[in-house]
Amino acid sequence: MLQCPDSACGSSVGKGDSLHHQVMAAFPLCHLTEEDLIQNPLFCKVLATLSQHIDRTGLTLPLRKELEQAQRELCLQRLGWLRSESLYRLLQEMIQEQVFHQHQSGGPPAGDNFYSTLEQCLFVATCVRQLDPSRSVTEAQPPILGLSAEEVLRQMPSKQDVLQMKQRLPTELQKHLKKKLFSLLSYYQPDGENESEGLRSVKLSKLPGLLAAERGRVDLLAERNRENTLTLQRQTHSYLMELLECMQLLQTLVLDFRLKVQKDLDRKKIEYFEAKCEIGIQKIRAEMLAVQLDTYTRDKIAAHRKITEELGAQLQAAQVEKHSLESKLASFEIYGKEFEALAEEYCRLRQEITTRSWALREFTK
Repeated sequence: MLQCPDSACGSSVGKGDSLHHQVMAAFPLCHLTEEDLIQNPLFCKVLATLSQHIDRTGLTLPLRKELEQAQRELCLQRLGWLRSESLYRLLQEMIQEQVFHQHQSGGPPAGDNFYSTLEQCLFVATCVRQLDPSRSVTEAQPPILGLSAEEVLRQMPSKQDVLQMKQRLPTELQKHLKKKLFSLLSYYQPDGENESEGLRSVKLSKLPGLLAAERGRVDLLAERNRENTLTLQRQTHSYLMELLECMQLLQTLVLDFRLKVQKDLDRKKIEYFEAKCEIGIQKIRAEMLAVQLDTYTRDKIAAHRKITEELGAQLQAAQVEKHSLESKLASFEIYGKEFEALAEEYCRLRQEITTRSWALREFTK
């Protein structure tokens, strides 16, 4: 706990607004205002000290470095998996398209076993990967269907067929990718389906840049939409507060300055206005409650509750220590000034309990 009197902290904060701006910039998720920091100088100084050890999201600097390193490793692992998975799916698509063409034509072409060899190799590789025991599987556990990876590898095509398939695979894969890219270009620019292949290839080379620009524009519009939503929420809250003040003023005028003549008519009018004001107030309260429900999410409430519980536990421990010291002080008062050090320790504990009680009340508000 900071051992700083209110006057000293207030003077250090009051020298300028730089400390307030530093705290508000370091904790953007807390929704602090300059008025809150001025009213709570000790809390402001604690936040200023804490901002030197954590980032804007609340993580410590070493933990942020570890998180960034883990994210980079995860991205590398994910990139490797995506490459292998993309290649596997492309090969599956090639095989499926070939099977579809065979059904349409009535049979496979004579002397062409490229796709059958490719399909058999993929099937064997998939089976081997499924049969490969992981680290969590013990050696005593029997293999699936009593098969081993070596037995499945025996089902591979002949080496000559595999070699011919590997020599032809890059060309076929390139054709398939080119066909998919042209399909993507036709979807993005349907007017250019009848253009020449060279012109479509030039457009295809520019497609990544166009898609990146389109993605940037979408992200920019999404960010503007979020900013507009926040602005609308703030304006709605301000409008509701102003409307509530107007309704309260109207209620005051109706209740405090009503006329003294025409008692019956005025009484009925007053009752009508009171009911109307009550309905308006209830609507405003409902809107304010909806705004508060949108503002204070479950995560924020849980964080506030956890802070309150922690401060309550600290306060309870300090009170127990206070009672213990009071009982000891009462038992040693008969010795006079010989135990003046104990009295000073007691005064220090009382001041700490007062400071923590104030912090608990502020967090409760």
